[in-house]
Amino acid sequence: MFDVKTVSMEWGGKTLTLETGRIARQADGAVLATYGETVVLCAVTAAKSVKEGQDFFPLTVHYQEKFSSAGRIPGGFFKRERGATEKETLTSRLIDRPVRPLFPEGFYNEINCIAQVLSYDGETEPDVVAMIAASAALTISGVPFMGPIGACRVGFVDGEYTLNPKQDAALADGRLDLIVAATGDAVMMVESEARELTEEEMLGAVMFAHDECKKVVNLIVDLAEKAAKEPWQIDLSDNAADIKAKLKDVVGADVAAAYKLTDKSARANALNEARAKAKAAFADAEPQTQMVAIKTMKKVEAEIVRGAILKDGQRIDGRKLDQVRPIESIVGFLPRTHGSALFTRGETQTICTTTLGTKDSEQMIDGLEGLSYSAFMLHYNFPPYSVGEVGRFGAPGRREVGHGKLAWRALHPVLPKKEDFPYTIRILSDVTESNGSSSMATICGGCLSMMDAGVPIERPVSGIAMGLILEGDEFAVLSDILGDEDHLGDMDFKVAGTENGITTMQMDIKIAGITKEIMGKALEQAKAGRAHILGEMTKALGSARTELSAHAPRIETIQIDKSKIRDVIGTGGKVIREIVAETGAKVDIDDEGVIKISSSDLDQIEAAKKWILGIVEEAEVGKIYAGKVVNIVDFGAFVNFMGGKDGLVHVSEMKNERVEKPTDVVSEGQEVKVKVLEIDNRGKVRLSMRVVDQETGEELEDTRPPREPRGDREGGREGGRGGDRRGPRRGGGGGGGRGGDRDRGPRRERGEGGDPDHMPAFLKED
Repeated sequence: MFDVKTVSMEWGGKTLTLETGRIARQADGAVLATYGETVVLCAVTAAKSVKEGQDFFPLTVHYQEKFSSAGRIPGGFFKRERGATEKETLTSRLIDRPVRPLFPEGFYNEINCIAQVLSYDGETEPDVVAMIAASAALTISGVPFMGPIGACRVGFVDGEYTLNPKQDAALADGRLDLIVAATGDAVMMVESEARELTEEEMLGAVMFAHDECKKVVNLIVDLAEKAAKEPWQIDLSDNAADIKAKLKDVVGADVAAAYKLTDKSARANALNEARAKAKAAFADAEPQTQMVAIKTMKKVEAEIVRGAILKDGQRIDGRKLDQVRPIESIVGFLPRTHGSALFTRGETQTICTTTLGTKDSEQMIDGLEGLSYSAFMLHYNFPPYSVGEVGRFGAPGRREVGHGKLAWRALHPVLPKKEDFPYTIRILSDVTESNGSSSMATICGGCLSMMDAGVPIERPVSGIAMGLILEGDEFAVLSDILGDEDHLGDMDFKVAGTENGITTMQMDIKIAGITKEIMGKALEQAKAGRAHILGEMTKALGSARTELSAHAPRIETIQIDKSKIRDVIGTGGKVIREIVAETGAKVDIDDEGVIKISSSDLDQIEAAKKWILGIVEEAEVGKIYAGKVVNIVDFGAFVNFMGGKDGLVHVSEMKNERVEKPTDVVSEGQEVKVKVLEIDNRGKVRLSMRVVDQETGEELEDTRPPREPRGDREGGREGGRGGDRRGPRRGGGGGGGRGGDRDRGPRRERGEGGDPDHMPAFLKED
């Protein structure tokens, strides 16, 4: 029934298996990739004809993680997989970016590439497996795909490169999380987060990854030899030579003049006039010829710009190849935000704001690993007005998600440790102008806004976008590329980092890859550019502010013993709710006894902290505390002190003179100062007011004369009433007469008036 073809190899300590012919047999190409116990199915389908008027390549890549693959049911109200999560969107982009350039120019058939995670073992990351499955499915489908590509993840631990580490462990145990996709000849795509790696270390990681990708490429070729379908026969010959020659004659000079204009809007207007002139030149031609002329016009523009750069070193805006556009940075730009910065580089500009929040503001993520929380977020917005256009303004698309994550990776490695800065951090980047590299502007502006907010980052981070013009053996690397240089060039190479090293690197290639020589050149040129940008940023703010914004919440962290957690929370949360309600501060406590108290009012924080410490601290004999009378009884008053402790002030300890009734001295709710006299072995606390100055809280000299013989008459009367129930067990009244004061007399002091001569014989012997 099934014609199954399988290939396998040992790779990174696990078996990588590619299988086809069993599942999704109606797709043009379907591969089940298994690595460890992680399984991904990728199915590719392609339209057999081109839609009328189609003039671009409609490739759609969709990656989906099935919760069942990890034995989980989705959280929330809807118990099924819904819209793409951020991780799924980013992985879809990881697959799309390296395979798109490997389709021939002029191929406009629609293609769907759908990758689904069917099994996840918790160790083998499915994103790399999905990239391999997609490459294999495209290779065997018969579509004109000039692959295959291989993919792998690389870590860097103790100076050694590691293959396919777990994503979380890559940076927890080492200094690098790098994903590379490559053909057998050249690197196609790089995505990374690093802890200040040098250019040499990063280049070495990419080359290490390329060697491992070659092994995957060879495995896919083996599968294709067994199972590939017949390649499509398509005619992609270039019949536009005559059209191109005519266009150069008609508008070549106009295009060259337009690209010498340094102002973006003026350049755009001049180019639009040239395009209109070219369209008029073919007004009488056939519709098909007109469409070819429009596409060929783009090639004419590219040839003119690229030729000027390679031959004369002349860029569109007149800069040198390694020159960065003028930069201006302003911090504290917005009065009510916690931190803000306006970063402008040439015609690219962004407003970045940093907002500080408490643990409640963390981002909850429901993924294959289960629920997790992120305390650092970076959101990037690209409204249509930033490029002077009219367009849809709504939820972020894949591009916005990707650019935001790139900036996130650049800044994440320099954040302070959670225990040192227990805030949730959100950076918002609103691009207001764009002419190339708005993601790098987001990194610079986001870094400045964090420093303006008082986030103690390790070192400032800057980013720069590099471009490439490659014709045969000639090439030119461009620093800080414009939007047009990005569109007409062969590479988008973005590098960000501190003065000590790289924190992120992203590379996308529009041709069949670049060499080690070109990448090394780009990295060195980017290093100089980053240093220049850092210097310009320092003019606005060189380091993080030492004080938080007046509008930011304050968070204070205290550590208590785990055994005291239940005392702070109380039955059903009663105590912690009371603390929050009374003080106004927000209180969070974790299972390790770490308590975070937050409020924009420092007095509220101090009140909550004092209350909590009062609950967890142990009372000390001889120490004076402030307390509140919470209950009055015949023999004294109970006082709450240290937040959660009660003690008894006996009527005899209220004043140095005789007190008839406790209510003559105190009332419920009254604030008093008390000294701890005794704590018995059951934790019962005996307090005194008479030895403390109730105004100042200072200890007074005990002027009371030594006690009368222990059986004093007052003690007898009190004992007759039953005694202080909170006193030691031995001090109870009873026996002969009214009994003794349980607090004031040992067992021997019994009888009427406490006279020893009236004691029974057996008590005298005791």
